[in-house]
Amino acid sequence: MYIPEDFRADDVPTLHADMQRNSFAALVTLTSAGLVATHLPVLLDETRGPLGTILGHVSRANHQWQTSNPATEALLLFSGPDTYVTPNWYPAKQETHRVVPTWNYAAIHAYGAISFFDDPTRLREIVTRLTNLHESTFPTPWKVTDAPANYIDGQLKAIIGFELPITRIEGKHKFNQNRSAADQAGVVQGLRSLSDPVKSAVADFMQALTEKSKPE
Repeated sequence: MYIPEDFRADDVPTLHADMQRNSFAALVTLTSAGLVATHLPVLLDETRGPLGTILGHVSRANHQWQTSNPATEALLLFSGPDTYVTPNWYPAKQETHRVVPTWNYAAIHAYGAISFFDDPTRLREIVTRLTNLHESTFPTPWKVTDAPANYIDGQLKAIIGFELPITRIEGKHKFNQNRSAADQAGVVQGLRSLSDPVKSAVADFMQALTEKSKPE
């Protein structure tokens, strides 16, 4: 991933927090048919390995797990908040008119050697952890054990698990850090004026970055 220095994000705990907050990722591997990508929810275990380990599962019918080249790195793509930015939000537009549109976004690329498995005990653990994570915000969380045991056993036979110990990680936070503080503030104000939850999420991200970069 091309990362200009202004946009580089390399603090591992921060990247881990972003990955856990936006845990729907794209798994990309080189297969005998070329590059293949599968979009899926994943788990990050930050305690396993220096950069953490990613866990998940794919459908047994998905040929990606059967044809991926084990000698080639796999890649998991994580995306954060993103939005179009109009030059009209930059105060610099009124001063010089030397401005153009851009797109603000966060992205993380995690690489490593992937391994696939169909051990039912490991699969049940992954499915249970994923379920508990995403059900935790509901008033009455659904649990894997709420379904008949023989039904869950049958469902586990239809999936293949994977784990990817991260060997290198790249993070990019592109949120107008290469522009003046006034232009950055103008973008935040412009985004908030739209009263759109997605735009507001980008504005929140930008403000958090600004606060983090302030000298103590």
